[in-house]
Amino acid sequence: MEILFPLFLKLKGRKCLVVGAGEIGESKIASLLDAGGSLQVVAPCATDNVQEWARKGQVHWQKRKFRDADLADCFLVIAATSSRKLHKQIFRLARRLGVLCNVVDVPELCDFYYPAVVRRGSLQVAISTGGESPALAQRLRKELEAQFGPAYGQWVAELGRVRKRIRTSSKGAANQKKQLHELASKEAFRKFQKRLKK
Repeated sequence: MEILFPLFLKLKGRKCLVVGAGEIGESKIASLLDAGGSLQVVAPCATDNVQEWARKGQVHWQKRKFRDADLADCFLVIAATSSRKLHKQIFRLARRLGVLCNVVDVPELCDFYYPAVVRRGSLQVAISTGGESPALAQRLRKELEAQFGPAYGQWVAELGRVRKRIRTSSKGAANQKKQLHELASKEAFRKFQKRLKK
């Protein structure tokens, strides 16, 4: 079993390429847009949403087939076409250039996988099965969405504001840490929920 290294990437301003702009490519493009990537799309045709993003200048869509030069200066590439041959070509070239690559639904041609994600404001819980069972990851995501309701987004934002105040206080590091852990407790969350209901 291969051990994966979990991390959250900052993509703002980084060149991200998506090859393919059908329904699957569209979902990948949307997630990269949400993360602030500088998005290049290469595909002979695209869904209505991708075309709209291109009209608005949110993505740079090149209406043509992939060329090797498209990978120049890329941070990562997502391949979402129906061509196995093209996917292998993109993966091999990405490896040579040191570009992170994900070929949709082909785990052996991926440097990283898309996790199932629960988002509540700044709180993100990611679930991965290492490509073994995306269906299980999706089921667990639904369970966690029920467990971590929308109030968590507001709570995390409040915790962030309070943390900044505590970090600039004159209390020692040990006292600051203790206070921050108390503020993140289940009991503190229950009190926060009660305040929201008033």
